[in-house]
Amino acid sequence: MTNGLFICFEGGEGSGKSTQLKLLKRKLERYGILPVSIREPGGTGFGDKLREILMFSKEELTPEAELLLFNASRSQLVYKVISPALHEGKLVLCDRFSASTLAYQGYGRGISLKKVEGANNIATNGLAPDLNIFLDLSPEEGLNRLPPGRDRFEMQGIEEFHERVRFGYLALIEKDPSRWVVIDGLQTPEEISQIIWQIVEPMLHKIIRQDK
Repeated sequence: MTNGLFICFEGGEGSGKSTQLKLLKRKLERYGILPVSIREPGGTGFGDKLREILMFSKEELTPEAELLLFNASRSQLVYKVISPALHEGKLVLCDRFSASTLAYQGYGRGISLKKVEGANNIATNGLAPDLNIFLDLSPEEGLNRLPPGRDRFEMQGIEEFHERVRFGYLALIEKDPSRWVVIDGLQTPEEISQIIWQIVEPMLHKIIRQDK
């Protein structure tokens, strides 16, 4: 059991999840709550090195290599950052977590979900977000929003990869809807931010308020 609150932002490429995490962080800070804000892969020195490989390696990585590298980064992040913060009663905001690996490496790359879940469980030691916020957007719309200089995943084909990723997310949500909130990513950033605040604000009693 922890005293903190763990909220993750999930979605396909260009869905706006990183923007919404930043907007929520700013709003929380105005209310005197100082969240721990992190992203996957990364969040530690070791994880940042793996991020560079995973996102920008010129060498082709096997799906299994991706799975293990993501979870190596995740394990370090869980043990060094997320778990200590939650035990201190803090609010943790994470840009992607284990659901991304199920969607991308499981449904997208075709690794069996059982293998992905096994690797995820080793890395997280069973830790799961209190809430996953999924910004739903068609792959075409999301990829059209992206600037030049795309990473390895953004350059994957729409039908043969990104559509499978979106299907994967929706399948995960259908299996465990109590841990998910689905928001239409076509709305304006301001509209989405307001919806997220209406969902998150009632949950804040669980964490310790901190002075700025």
